Amino acid sequence: MPDPTAPLALMQWLSPAFPTGAFAYSHGLEQAVAAGEVHDAESFAAWLEDVIELGAGWCDAVLLGCGLRGGDPDQLDAVARALAGSGERLRETVEQGTAFALAQAGLRGAEVPARALPVAVAEAARDLDLPAAQTVSLYLHAFASNLVSAAVRLVPLGQIAGQRVLGGQHERIAALAVRAEAAELADLASSAFRAEISAMQHETLDVRLFKT
Repeated sequence: MPDPTAPLALMQWLSPAFPTGAFAYSHGLEQAVAAGEVHDAESFAAWLEDVIELGAGWCDAVLLGCGLRGGDPDQLDAVARALAGSGERLRETVEQGTAFALAQAGLRGAEVPARALPVAVAEAARDLDLPAAQTVSLYLHAFASNLVSAAVRLVPLGQIAGQRVLGGQHERIAALAVRAEAAELADLASSAFRAEISAMQHETLDVRLFKT
């Protein structure tokens, strides 16, 4: 019988309360707001959609799917690092992955090597034996939820407006999770150029609240 606590464990690992420091990273959103490219709920929703479907969201989903199916974590970690388009993007995924691994060691006594975040999550989540699409969808939802939280503070958006934007991503996230469940490394692709450029420009932003 499936372990009924496994989904709860995954939700705990992907929760904002789990000590990965996700709240400190905006994925370039802070720069996009400073430049006036994101200024209300509609422009943020468009930005978020592109990042999830055409940028790091999709790439992380593919890496997570490959890892859950038994892909070599060392190879996947190297690919994840190579996909980072800037120094900040690299720190974002590696620092969160390292914190995730440390938390896993303290929580479960599981020695998970420090890797890029989607690879670290994949390596730990193999033990839960959950459907890959379920794991990927919850990961993407946590990714999107963190960016919504950042947008509420930065744009600023009202809490309800932010939740509407997040709810509007549910069908997209579910569809991407199904695709990622069977995706291979050859399916990796990213075309969210403005988000990557924002992450690069953020490195020299004079006043900032977020690490990225």
